[in-house]
Amino acid sequence: MQISPHIYSTHIIEDQRTFGAMHPGGTQIYFVGDPNDHMVMVDTGEPYRAWTRQIMDYYEELGRPRISSILITHGHGDHIGGLDRLQDVLSCPVRCHPKLEPALTHRLGEGCVVPLRSREVVQTGGGMGLRALFTPGHEDDHVCYFMRGEKTLFSGDTILGNSSSSVRNLKQYMASLELLAKQCPDMICPGHGGLVHNGTARIEWYIKHRQEREGQVVAALEAGARTVDDIVRRVYPGNLRKNLRNAAARNTRTHLEKLREEGRVSEDAATFRLE
Repeated sequence: MQISPHIYSTHIIEDQRTFGAMHPGGTQIYFVGDPNDHMVMVDTGEPYRAWTRQIMDYYEELGRPRISSILITHGHGDHIGGLDRLQDVLSCPVRCHPKLEPALTHRLGEGCVVPLRSREVVQTGGGMGLRALFTPGHEDDHVCYFMRGEKTLFSGDTILGNSSSSVRNLKQYMASLELLAKQCPDMICPGHGGLVHNGTARIEWYIKHRQEREGQVVAALEAGARTVDDIVRRVYPGNLRKNLRNAAARNTRTHLEKLREEGRVSEDAATFRLE
């Protein structure tokens, strides 16, 4: 699918009855640049052979353009799973956050991986460039890429198309959202879910959503909740699907850890209370 003059995507459908429930709307693998010049690829998907075949079939549809680099948003398996096979075929360097470079070098071999510099602009075909924005929060090695020429953000898992994202460090994540909001993107190309055409508004919604969730967590503590499970029961819908409840608990814990970092709650064994 061609998204814009310089952005193409192959959309991979996922089974919503399994781990695909974490990715409503499936997964997007992007090719960015000019098929008649050169392109970069953003992420490589799960390690499943069917995924790699679909990506390579789309690459064939594009006319087998020269791929100057594979850009990785972060080191989760659903973003680097197909990296080995794809890098073998494309014979190009892999670019990633410096914290991820040692693991990928161990996996691919010396000389295959080049760490990004913060705010480095990676050139693509057609005169476009992607600026690497270090955006920890979902994971500490996360990178988003901003194409200023088309006001488009490749957001990995920091912003999703059909849902909110899971977070490892909420304090860092909120700072990353503020950084992305400053780019004022018109469109967001997420790692999972559909395209977002009101990009800046979606980022602002993410910020507001997290602020509201924090308020709900604080209210649950004020009402007597003392464990993560207590808070999840008070904050999330009672009919939340079982395969999403663990993610809800993880998100709740990130809010509690942020509040603890700020000195607003203390932790005693597995319980929390307002200070």
